[in-house]
Amino acid sequence: MTGGASVEETLELWVRLLRSAKERIAPLFTQKRVADSACSFLDVLIGNDPRKKGWMRAEAAGDPGPWRQQALLGRGRWDADADALRDVVRDYVIEHLGTEDGVLVVDETSFLKKGQASCGVGRQYTGSAGKITNCQIGVFATYVSTRGHAFIDRALYLPKDWTSNRERLQQTHVPDDVMFATKPALASMMIERSIEAGVPFRWVAADSVYGVGDVERTLRRAGIGYVLGVKGNHWFGSWATDPLIAGEAKDIAAALSENDWRRLSAGHGTKGERLYDWAYLALADLDAEEFDCPIAGPWTRGLLIRRTIVDGDLAYFTTWFPKGTTMQELVNVEGTRWRIEECFETAKNELGLDHNETRSWHGWHRHVSLVMLAYAVMASMRYQANSLKPKKHNAEHDHPCPMVHTGNQAPRCKACTTPPTRRPYPQMVRLSTDTPSQRYALSLTTQNATVVLGWR
Repeated sequence: MTGGASVEETLELWVRLLRSAKERIAPLFTQKRVADSACSFLDVLIGNDPRKKGWMRAEAAGDPGPWRQQALLGRGRWDADADALRDVVRDYVIEHLGTEDGVLVVDETSFLKKGQASCGVGRQYTGSAGKITNCQIGVFATYVSTRGHAFIDRALYLPKDWTSNRERLQQTHVPDDVMFATKPALASMMIERSIEAGVPFRWVAADSVYGVGDVERTLRRAGIGYVLGVKGNHWFGSWATDPLIAGEAKDIAAALSENDWRRLSAGHGTKGERLYDWAYLALADLDAEEFDCPIAGPWTRGLLIRRTIVDGDLAYFTTWFPKGTTMQELVNVEGTRWRIEECFETAKNELGLDHNETRSWHGWHRHVSLVMLAYAVMASMRYQANSLKPKKHNAEHDHPCPMVHTGNQAPRCKACTTPPTRRPYPQMVRLSTDTPSQRYALSLTTQNATVVLGWR
């Protein structure tokens, strides 16, 4: 944490945000014990043990076995389905991180599997592994703003060999109204849900899986700009431009001169500014009335090309935005795509996103939605803690009166004739993890002294 929040303020924020999240999900459950299990599940996800599987979660929660948490994800009764939890997560994220110039980033990630029983599993290509392998694939939407970033939607992709097999669908409890949908179609549904829910965003960014067809049409009708990846063989054509541009993206890029490229930053990364060479070609200006866009005025369609400085590798993007938008803004939007990769990495490494052990449709969506909520709490915590201004240090309040005894140190107050030794900064101390049978019996006087923070 690099902001101005003190240890005490950080703990207060943590308690408040986590309590708020738990209060929001409590009405989703039929019985209090199921709600308690969900809250306990959330605590374990946020805990510092990287192992988030059944027995480890149960041990961290103090349960005798994994059955209670398995029931929460599987057969446990909820007043609403996992989509209601998804909506809670979305509203929580927008309340804490929402800004008018937000960006919605869509991408997918895989969940490697060994068997064939998990819903949606199959041999399919995944960019996460870089090959065809046995896995599930989830499509996700992440909200990105100047305040932070967090997941707000998700969908499990079902291949055609699943949706055409009624027996497998019934075995994994897939709802009857779920039909085959391509990944771009799933992304379009997420975008439409975000629009209907009033999520504040001006842009959508995605890679080449989502760059044509459903997503483009949805965004044009909604009056939302986009920077969407396309493959090198995607055809572009201009009209009313001089000169006219026509051809595949890779051929258009090959015809550019060095003067057509500009070196711009796509954002700040772990190693500094993420610099690339960029070229942009405007292809056409269209008036909003021509495509029923709710935002009046001319919109521009174009081709954005990114070139890696080291090896000259090229990436291509189709763009759509209100006329007058700068090239740097387009580059900034494209640069937000790496935020969803950060979400995937953190959620898998720290929150157990890929530690789901259920096989059902609703089990996957329940587990993933709870992880999304855990991530939202962490993202909100980071923003608020970093936004707090550091408190001014007041030496007179280092040792408040009445006199405070700390261990064998002498009493300290203004009346003391000997200046006190400066107290070092507070540190968290590890409490004993011994089982009761390993602890020595203490006198009543000693037992009444409870230490939460120590000084060292």
